Amino acid sequence: MTSKTKDSTPPDDLTPPPSVMPEVNTVTAGDITASLKAGLSDFLARPLMSGFFGLFYAVFGILLVWSLVWLGKIWMIIPAIVGFPLVAPFAAAGLYEMSRRLQKGQSFGWSDILTVMAHQRKREMGWMAFVTLFIFWVWMYQVRLWLAITLQDASFSDLDGFLNAVFFTPEGWTFLAIGTCAGAFLSAVLFTVTVVAMPLLLDREIDFVSAMLTSIRVVTENPVVMLIWAAIISVTVLVSMVPAFLGLIFSLPILGHTTWHLYQRAVSPAEE
Repeated sequence: MTSKTKDSTPPDDLTPPPSVMPEVNTVTAGDITASLKAGLSDFLARPLMSGFFGLFYAVFGILLVWSLVWLGKIWMIIPAIVGFPLVAPFAAAGLYEMSRRLQKGQSFGWSDILTVMAHQRKREMGWMAFVTLFIFWVWMYQVRLWLAITLQDASFSDLDGFLNAVFFTPEGWTFLAIGTCAGAFLSAVLFTVTVVAMPLLLDREIDFVSAMLTSIRVVTENPVVMLIWAAIISVTVLVSMVPAFLGLIFSLPILGHTTWHLYQRAVSPAEE
C-alpha cells in the first residue's frame, strides 16, 4: 500500500479529502486470539519503547490520584480510577504506529514515533481526542451529580469515610448501582465509536465522523465478538491498575498493539 520513503509518517494535512467509507469484515473469536498473539509479538519486538507508553500512562494515573488527594477531592478518586481507562485509546496512538511499521518491516526510532504522534494534532485524531475527553468529562460530572443526590447527607473527609459511605450504606449501594449502569453505558458508547476509529485515523486520510461510523459498523455487525474484546480490555485494564497502576506498563502496550491488528482484520485494506 505504501513504501518507506513515501509513507514513513502519515500525512498531516489539516483538511482530509472526501473519504470513501471503508469496507467492514466479519470478525471471529479466532481473530481476537490471533491479534493478541501479534500484539504480544510486537511488544516483545520493542519492549522498552512499548513499555515507555505504558509507563507514561501509569505515571499519569498515579499523579491523577495524588492530585485528588492533595486537593482534598477524596470522592473523585474512585470515579477517576474507573473512568481513567476511557482515555486509553488515544494514549495508544504511538503503539499503533509502532505496529504499523513493524508490520511493514520498517525500521524506526524514538524520533519517528514521537514525530508521528505530534503530527496527529494537525489531523482528525485531534477531534477523536476531544470526543474521548468529552465523554470522560460527562462521566465525572454525572458521578458528582448522583453523589450529591444519593449521598447528600453522608459525611466523608477521608478515603476510609468515603468507602464506608459508598459500600456500607443503602444510599451508597444506590449510588453504586446508578453509577455502574451509567458507566457501562458511557463505556459502551466510547468503545463503539473508537475501537477501530483511532487506528483507522492514524492509518488513512479519513474524516473522524467516517472513522466513528466505521467503528460503529464493526461493532454492530460483530456484536458478540466485539463484546468479548471489550470485556477483555476492561478486565485487563482494571486488574492492571490494582498494583498502583504499574500493571499498565505491560498490559496497555499489548492491548494497544493488539487493537491495531484487530483493526486490520475488521476493516478491509484501502484500495490502491
